[in-house]
Amino acid sequence: MTAIRASSLVKGYPAAGRTVRNVVSNVSLTVEDGEHVVVVGPSGSGKSTLLFCLAGLETLDDGSLWLLGNDVATMSRDVLARLHRKRIGFVFQDYNLVQALNVRENVALSSRLSSESPDWTQVAEALEAVGLGGFEKAWPSALSGGEQQRVCIARTLYSSPELVFADEPTGALDQKNRAMVQAQLVGLRRRGTTLVTVTHDLQVAATGDRVLVLVDGSIFAELRAPSPEEILSAISSAEADSIEGAA
Repeated sequence: MTAIRASSLVKGYPAAGRTVRNVVSNVSLTVEDGEHVVVVGPSGSGKSTLLFCLAGLETLDDGSLWLLGNDVATMSRDVLARLHRKRIGFVFQDYNLVQALNVRENVALSSRLSSESPDWTQVAEALEAVGLGGFEKAWPSALSGGEQQRVCIARTLYSSPELVFADEPTGALDQKNRAMVQAQLVGLRRRGTTLVTVTHDLQVAATGDRVLVLVDGSIFAELRAPSPEEILSAISSAEADSIEGAA
């Protein structure tokens, strides 16, 4: 099954005066079930905006989007929210933990939102998997950035989504925690989860089946199972092309 089918996506924001600047410009792509697609590119190239568009978290200005066989344009907000809650997971750089809930309650948030009874055994197993066994009753404010990100990964493991979107999941972490979160993302991929990741981290990017290099809101290049060096070279070429085009 095709997890994501996007055609001619356009997303713009008001710039100076009445001008609208397209942050995502005519992007078309498909992501197959079980695939890991990574989006890289220079800062300001529209990577995070594209991820939010692909996840159905941003309203499109133009184009069409199908998520897990569903046409997003025909879905009500409630139905789309249910799809996000039941079948899609999110891992963001700013963690998005609920400060009023402890660690185990944050991990079980999908059950809470669905008015279901949490499976505390599965919660404990998810926390053990990310090295946070025994942290169940800790508050997010007492955790380091790396620990909070691992709680987010545990929340994803607990809900077992078919599709996960990760936006700079290692961007704010030190080397040790980056390696740990990277390992968890690879683990999700091995479980058959479809994964779309935006990252500046070349080591994380190199775990992708495909790497898309974005420049000025458009796909500049597509690489298959590239090395970190190949990704860096493609990004450098994209930056040079962008500078030349603006000259």
